[in-house]
Amino acid sequence: MSLPPCPKCSSEYTYEDGSQLVCPECAHEWSADGASAEAGDDTKVIKDAVGNTLQDGDTVTVIKDLKVKGSSLVVKVGTKVKNIRLVDGDHDIDCKIDGIGAMKLKSEFVKKG
Repeated sequence: MSLPPCPKCSSEYTYEDGSQLVCPECAHEWSADGASAEAGDDTKVIKDAVGNTLQDGDTVTVIKDLKVKGSSLVVKVGTKVKNIRLVDGDHDIDCKIDGIGAMKLKSEFVKKG
């Protein structure tokens, strides 16, 4: 079975990940269930470390000690972060952490719940 090329960069190296199709070149993800690729273009799916889809307002738990750049503070494993906001970029979670303040996190270092 031949998979369709990436709708964003036209790469032919797409692969299936569950019910999603993924482009390894530009990291674009879209639905494999036959929905229009154009409909999914403006919504980026952000997943946590174990593959759960994250949404604005979710509560997540940090799964790794994270040093805060420019200070001696550390966000400890198990820290709960409430009411996250998803943003574009490498650090795709915007949040406030008690005792530290506003910061950005990478979704690969958190799990939902």
